[in-house]
Amino acid sequence: MIALTTLRQKKIAEIVRTSGPITGKQIAARLFVTREALRSDLAILVMSGLIEARPKVGYYYTGKNVRTLLTEQISKIKVRDIQSVPVVVTTNTSAYDTIVTMFLNNVGTVFVVESGSILAGIVSRKDALKVAIGGNDMKEMPIKVLMTPLPKIIVTTPEESAFKAAKKLIESEVDSLPVVGVVSVPGNTAYEVVGRLTKTNITRLFVEMGEGKQ
Repeated sequence: MIALTTLRQKKIAEIVRTSGPITGKQIAARLFVTREALRSDLAILVMSGLIEARPKVGYYYTGKNVRTLLTEQISKIKVRDIQSVPVVVTTNTSAYDTIVTMFLNNVGTVFVVESGSILAGIVSRKDALKVAIGGNDMKEMPIKVLMTPLPKIIVTTPEESAFKAAKKLIESEVDSLPVVGVVSVPGNTAYEVVGRLTKTNITRLFVEMGEGKQ
């Protein structure tokens, strides 16, 4: 999505909204500039989706506000476009080593996997804090005792829209989601961890959209 960065672009959008359809020559006359001077501004407005152009008719307003355009744009972006590399430990890792992994990688969540990167559970900083306060021997405690098991985990997929995944983050009140692919295992269906989607990924997406990079 391309942000409207100049006052003139905003004025053009308002003129088209209130007077469209209107030609580029007529818009230029209202702003006391040449048609050529508006060429880049009109191109940006058309690319942003705020206005459209019809041959021999002129420019007209699409009726879409910024929020609608933002929703449409983010719905087109897939999780695979913004996901991060997952930070994982295996089910036989100790709670102590898991916490060390978490802080060395500066992440709030670690995914626990079985052989073949199959998702088994999740451990958050909150989980780590609970076990630390409890005075347990973290070097002896297996992480599978501490982790949130698979049935309670909310996941996303590479092909899911960033918009839907962001809603999952908010509704589930978690910092990250495992990005998974569905795989078949004997007698069951399992999730292979292929990525990580975090609130930081979503925030970065909005910043890039604001800068016109998406």
